[in-house]
Amino acid sequence: MTELSHDGGRVGVLLVNLGTPDAPTPRAVKRYLAEFLSDPRVVEIPALLWQPILRGIILNTRPARSAHAYRQVWTEAGSPLAAITAAQAAALQARLGNDARVGWAMRYGNPAIGAELARIKAEGCDRVLIAPLYPQYSGATTASAMDAVGAALKTMRWQPAIRTLPPYFADPAHIAALAADIERQIAALSFAPEVLLLSFHGMPERTVTLGDPYYRQCLETARLLADGLASKQPDLRVETSFQSRFGRAKWLEPSTEAAIAREAAAAGTRRLVIAAPGFSADCLETREELAIRGREQFLAGGGGEMAVLDCLNDGAAGMDMLEALVRRELAGWI
Repeated sequence: MTELSHDGGRVGVLLVNLGTPDAPTPRAVKRYLAEFLSDPRVVEIPALLWQPILRGIILNTRPARSAHAYRQVWTEAGSPLAAITAAQAAALQARLGNDARVGWAMRYGNPAIGAELARIKAEGCDRVLIAPLYPQYSGATTASAMDAVGAALKTMRWQPAIRTLPPYFADPAHIAALAADIERQIAALSFAPEVLLLSFHGMPERTVTLGDPYYRQCLETARLLADGLASKQPDLRVETSFQSRFGRAKWLEPSTEAAIAREAAAAGTRRLVIAAPGFSADCLETREELAIRGREQFLAGGGGEMAVLDCLNDGAAGMDMLEALVRRELAGWI
């Protein structure tokens, strides 16, 4: 029997993550990149200047390379990001029970935000919490997801009421979950790391001067996490970097690539672990860029042992946190 909110309608929760191609093929990756890189929130260059570059060069060269990277991490359930986000939604549904209907969507690719929002509404949800799974806010991520929500609402005559999960970069529940999960994973390693590198997704440096809070929020997550780990990992040096650069613009520093090279060579680090506390689920950037290419770089540079830790994913610590955040935002609705 479906449980209703106080005025008769159901409550919905829509988890949103960035996106993924439908298959690890150049054609599917090209479709995905065309959507992703055409978003003016992602590439802040006038379309008249950018689209000829995108259509004439990037979409004719990058898809094959990206497809190769995706093939290295693809699973039977699809891309890691899609499979894990689906698992998070299923785990949250089990925890919320009849209190809410939980769905999931991708900003780029499938399932699309508009389609899933319409599905939730069609199932009788007149209140929906949109939960962008980005701990740190950025115009290119959280705001872009809400753009897609707004576009979907424009097509609806009878719209649901909408709430949005705020960024949770400094939320005590998030920091505690990260610290507990990182400690658990480090304890299971066959070596004691000297350095923990916290790698966040990069952004063009100009986003900071334009008022985007992402950089500041990443540094605050890193500071709080380092403080949370200090008591149990007193000898662990914690560093912060930014990965996934694209194009010729100046990006946030230091780059993860440069940080890995520095640790392997100049710093003489022999035992390194990397965590990605800006990602709620493992994806191409963690499992290929960090765990494959990053490891190769560290070893080639003279490093010894290295491990890339899993994101919170649908593990107990991460789901405890997500349930707590969602229930907090649903107060008064359930």
